[in-house]
Order: sequence, then C-alpha cells, then structure tokens
Amino acid sequence: MERQSALESLSALAHDARLDVFRLLVRAGPEGLAAGEIAAALDIRANTLSNNLTILASAGLVRSAREGRSIRYFAQMETMRDLLGFLLRDCCGGRAELCQPVLDQIACKC
Repeated sequence: MERQSALESLSALAHDARLDVFRLLVRAGPEGLAAGEIAAALDIRANTLSNNLTILASAGLVRSAREGRSIRYFAQMETMRDLLGFLLRDCCGGRAELCQPVLDQIACKC
C-alpha cells in the first residue's frame, strides 16, 4: 500500500459512523449485509448511510453487490490487511518480518 492510499483509508475510518459500519461488516464476514440491515443495526438514516458507504468504497474498504433491488456490502479485508502492513512496515527496528505473524492472524479469506 502506498502512503496516499493509507491516508485515504485512515481518513475514511476517522468518522464514528463509518468506523461502526466497517466493524459491523467485518463481524458479518463473507456474507456481508444489505444496506437496510446496516441502517437498522446502527440506527442510521438511509441517505447518511449511503454517503458513508460511498466514502468507504472510495477508500477500498468496502465493496458492494446488487441483489435484486437491494445492495449487499462486504468489508474488504485485503485493504485492511494492506493498511496494517503499511503501518507496521517499519516496526521492530526495521525488521518488519517480526510483525508478519500479526498480519497472518488477521488474514481473512472473505
């Protein structure tokens, strides 16, 4: 991950509602959640949720798939893994391989 992408991801997550949405989608796992389910679970108005999902999607943190009249959203765990890798790249006195077990633990085949 490049610095600009990391900044975009961190900026997208630096909002309480967007952080809640992302964490909810992480908990939902590979099944994801429909927009209406997200709105109900977090008590967010549909238009507010839509704006927040757009920001998360632009940062590559969520993806969507249309299912009939509904849209289902999924956490992009690979982007989060890349972000964490970027943040940990210089850890441990420049020995990033020491942090690899942490990254391996959060790897998700979602």
